[in-house]
Amino acid sequence: MDVRRRPVKPFYSSKDDVSAGEPLKPHKQIQQVSSPKASDALPLPLYLTNGLFFTMFFSVMYFLLVRWREKIRNSTPLHMVTFSELVAMVSLIASVIYLLGFFGIGFVQSFVSRSNSYSWDVEDENTEQFIIEEDSRRGPCAAATTLGCTAVPPPPVRQIVPMVPQQPAKVALSVAEKPAPIITPAVSENDEEIVQSVVQGKTPSYSLESKLGDCKRAASVRREALQRITGKSLEGLPLEGFDYESILGQCCEMPVGYVQIPVGIAGPLLLDGREYSVPMATTEGCLVASTNRGCKAIFASGGATSVLLRDGMTRAPVVRFATAKRAADLKFFVEDPLNFETLSLVFNKSSRFARLQSIQCAIAGKNLYMRFSCSTGDAMGMNMVSKGVQNVLDYLQNEYPDMDVIGISGNFCSDKKPAAVNWIEGRGKSVVCEAIIKEEVVKKVLKTEVASLVELNVLKNLTGSAMAGALGGFNAHASNIVSAVYLATGQDPAQNVESSHCITMMEAVNDGKDLHISVTMPSIEVGTVGGGTQLASQSACLNLLGVKGANREAAGSNARLLATIVAGSVLAGELSLMSAISAGQLVKSHMKYNRSSKDVTKASS
Repeated sequence: MDVRRRPVKPFYSSKDDVSAGEPLKPHKQIQQVSSPKASDALPLPLYLTNGLFFTMFFSVMYFLLVRWREKIRNSTPLHMVTFSELVAMVSLIASVIYLLGFFGIGFVQSFVSRSNSYSWDVEDENTEQFIIEEDSRRGPCAAATTLGCTAVPPPPVRQIVPMVPQQPAKVALSVAEKPAPIITPAVSENDEEIVQSVVQGKTPSYSLESKLGDCKRAASVRREALQRITGKSLEGLPLEGFDYESILGQCCEMPVGYVQIPVGIAGPLLLDGREYSVPMATTEGCLVASTNRGCKAIFASGGATSVLLRDGMTRAPVVRFATAKRAADLKFFVEDPLNFETLSLVFNKSSRFARLQSIQCAIAGKNLYMRFSCSTGDAMGMNMVSKGVQNVLDYLQNEYPDMDVIGISGNFCSDKKPAAVNWIEGRGKSVVCEAIIKEEVVKKVLKTEVASLVELNVLKNLTGSAMAGALGGFNAHASNIVSAVYLATGQDPAQNVESSHCITMMEAVNDGKDLHISVTMPSIEVGTVGGGTQLASQSACLNLLGVKGANREAAGSNARLLATIVAGSVLAGELSLMSAISAGQLVKSHMKYNRSSKDVTKASS
C-alpha cells in the first residue's frame, strides 16, 4: 500500500480534440468553488441572526441572575419559577444551543477542510501520479529541498510528466578540484512523496514509524530527507543489516543508520577460578592488545579474585518545605527504623526485584535530599528505583501535605556525574579485585621490575592524581576498559563517568619478589536485562561471558558477575599499561598498534 498525493486532474477545453493524442490545454482561469458552510442554511443574514441570539443570551442571563438574587435574599426556593422565568430559561437554552452549534460546526468545518488540503490518499500501487510542469517554473533547485538537480532545456509546451526523483548529473571535474559528495536518492518512487513532505515540514520526522508501520522504511525515508535538508551526504553510514524494530521505544529515536564499532576479545581472563573471553568495543588501537597482555600475566600467575562489597542503585529526590524545621522533621521521620519498615513496604510494591536498602538524607536550608538505595536484580535499575521512589513520595505527601516535590532527582544520587557521594558510599555494584603477579611473569611478560611498578604507581596513580585534585581517578586508564566493555555489552555508556571511579594499589610481597595489585571500584553500574542489552550484537557479547538475561535461580547474580568481570578487566588493563610506562614502551607500542601503516603520500597524490 502506497501513500501518495491525490492526482491532479486538469480541466480541458471543449474546443480541443481529445482523440488527437496531443497534450490538451487547460483553461487559463480556474474558478475556485468554496465549500459549503453551516451559515448557508440560515434564512436571515448572518449578522442579524448572530446579533439576535447574542442579545437574547445576555439579556435572559441578566434577568435570571437578578431574579435568583432576589429569591436568595427573600429565602424563596429556587425551584419555584414564574412564567416569565420559565420563558427566560427556555430562551437561554435555545441561545446556548445556537451559539454552540453554529460556532462549533464552523470550527469543525474549518479544521476538517484545512486538514483535508494536506492529507494523503491511500491508493493502489498501479495508480500513476502526474503533475503539470511549466517551462517558466523550471530552474535551479534549492539545496534544502532537492539535491543533484541539473539544468534541463525548457520544453516547448506544457507537459504532463510523471513525478520521479531527479538523478544527479555527472559533472566533469578538473584534477585540482576536489569532488563534492554526490547524493543519490536512496528511496523508491513510492516514498518520494513522503520524503518531500518531511523536507517541507508537513510531516514530522519523529512520526514516520507510526505512519508507515515499517521501522526500516522510516529510517530510509528520514535519512534521505536529512540529506536533502542539510545538503550533506551520509554515504558511509550504514543503513542495511540492522534490526530497527528492536530499538523502537527503548534504545534510540529517529534513527538514520548505525555506527560500526569493532569488537575485540581480550583473554582468557582467569577470575575466581573461571575463564572469560572479554569483548571490548573500541576504536582505540593498542587497547585490546594491552588488556590481553594483562590477562596473560594474570593467567600465568594463577588468576585473580574478586569480592562484591555492595549492590544498590540510588535515586535522590529533592523536596521543599516552608521552613527548615519541617524539612528536619521529615528527615527524622524517614530515618526512624519503625517508619523505614513502612516505607520499605511502599517502595517494594513497585517491582518484584526492587528491595529498599537505605535512605540517606541531607538538608540544605529548607530543602531535603533523600538518597534511596535499593537492589534491582539483574537490571541496572534506574527506572526500577525511580518507580519505587515515586510511590514513597506519594505516601509521604499524605503525611506531610506541605511538602513540595521539586524533582524526582536532585543530583544527590548521583547519576552520570563525578561525585564524592558515589566514591564514598558507592552506587550500583562496589567491587574489589586483586591478583599476585609472580616475579618471573613481571619480567618475561610485562618486561619490567616489581620495584619500578610500585614506585610508578605511588607517584602517578596516587600522588599525581592527588596533585590534580582527582575525584575517583586514582588509576591509569580504568575508563578505557569500562567504556569498551560497556559498549560491547549494551550498558549505558554515559555511566562510564562514575563507573570508572577506581583506585589502583600496588605493593611488593613475598620478600619483595612478587607484585600484589588491586583495583577498588565502588560504582560499577551494569545490568544484563533491559536497554541496549536486548540488541542482537550486545546480547551475543553477554552470552559470550555467560551472563545473558536474567538469572532465574538467583536474581541479580548475572549482573553482579558482569560487574566483577569489568573489575577484572580493569585490573588487567591497569597492569599492562603501568608496565608499558615503567618499561618506556608506551610510545613505541602506540606507534606500532595505534597508527595506520598506509602510505599517506600515495593516497594524497
